[in-house]
Amino acid sequence: MSMFHAENVPTESERAPIPMSDIDTALTSQLVVAWAGETGEERGLGWWRSDLVSEYGGEDLFRRLLPGTWRWAALQGAREAARRMDAELRRQDHDPDRIVSLFSLGFELDERIEERFQDLKRSGRAPDESLPGLAVISDGWHRDHFWDWVSGHGEADAAASPVGRRLKGSPPIALDQRVRKLVAGFAPATETYPLPHYRRAS
Repeated sequence: MSMFHAENVPTESERAPIPMSDIDTALTSQLVVAWAGETGEERGLGWWRSDLVSEYGGEDLFRRLLPGTWRWAALQGAREAARRMDAELRRQDHDPDRIVSLFSLGFELDERIEERFQDLKRSGRAPDESLPGLAVISDGWHRDHFWDWVSGHGEADAAASPVGRRLKGSPPIALDQRVRKLVAGFAPATETYPLPHYRRAS
């Protein structure tokens, strides 16, 4: 009889290496949504009470405090505001750990994305140079441009749930496809953060 050792089971990263391009896609999508959801001088979608990326909001402060990394710092602050809103809504579910959202893709993936963000922040390059997908935010806030970006991710079959917009089916295994579906799930537009999400099987 063969012995089964849990330590011999390959980890997720050993089974399916995650391409850096997929990590960048996820990070870019988080930053674009975080930027778009701000409330402030350039009101954006008003999904969270932050004004960190606009010229006379956080940008002015970060330029003075962090002249080398102020662009990254502004986006980081907006991303944190988005992540907190996302987490607040997930906590209202009876089993929040099963929810997969753009800002909660799974422990290992979330760690990899955060590590990538910190590496890029230290690189000395501007955000749109490091992540070309951020070009969508380079000209300032235009509602139609944002929703065109969302629609460019395809469509997602979703239904209302007590905590947000639940996407039908299982989360795609490939990170880039999972992110595409979650971004597509932001449409149609709503006044409050819709929390597009998948529910993992128990």
